[in-house]
Amino acid sequence: MRESSCPPNILFYRGQIELLKSRCLGVVGARKNSQYSIEAIGKVLPAIIKKGITIVAGLAEGVDTLGHQCAIANQGNTIAVIGTGLDQIYPRFHHDLQKYIEKYQLLITEYPLGEGPRGFHFPARNRIIAGLVETITIVEAKQRSGSLITANLALRDNRNVTAIPGSIMSPLSNGCNELIQEGAKPVCCAKDILEEFYNLTK
Repeated sequence: MRESSCPPNILFYRGQIELLKSRCLGVVGARKNSQYSIEAIGKVLPAIIKKGITIVAGLAEGVDTLGHQCAIANQGNTIAVIGTGLDQIYPRFHHDLQKYIEKYQLLITEYPLGEGPRGFHFPARNRIIAGLVETITIVEAKQRSGSLITANLALRDNRNVTAIPGSIMSPLSNGCNELIQEGAKPVCCAKDILEEFYNLTK
């Protein structure tokens, strides 16, 4: 986070603060994901989690949630960066997941208690995700999406950017496919991501 071009002045947290010292992979993507995201995450992430890499996401609906859930299901670690105060839950149906993460994993935010969700909080949250990770993987993203904002922030902070390619017939794959055209590394298996983490492929 110290290398971030725009670090937050303060972070509030609940949970296992030592996870900030772990090696981290950001996982972001479509909020209204398809079955493809479920299958791709199920294929790629477990081997990465078993290497001790912490999954960082924004506790948003869709791909973010799948990343957190995959980490937990595979006895790994996850960090959720939220766009509200720690005492707020957004979206509301994430109540159980957020409570689990704050108790057993790590929940962080730059917003004080009582601060509810506001539109500009979420692009700002994305820069924290980008700043915490070594590498970020985009899983399903439309051409204009918050996930691409996060990818650009990661590039600005000299992070590795990877993307899972998808069908040229799917609008949800357009963003990922464009990122790959622009130089992001395509991900077809766990090894493609692990290669971005020095000394973890052996």
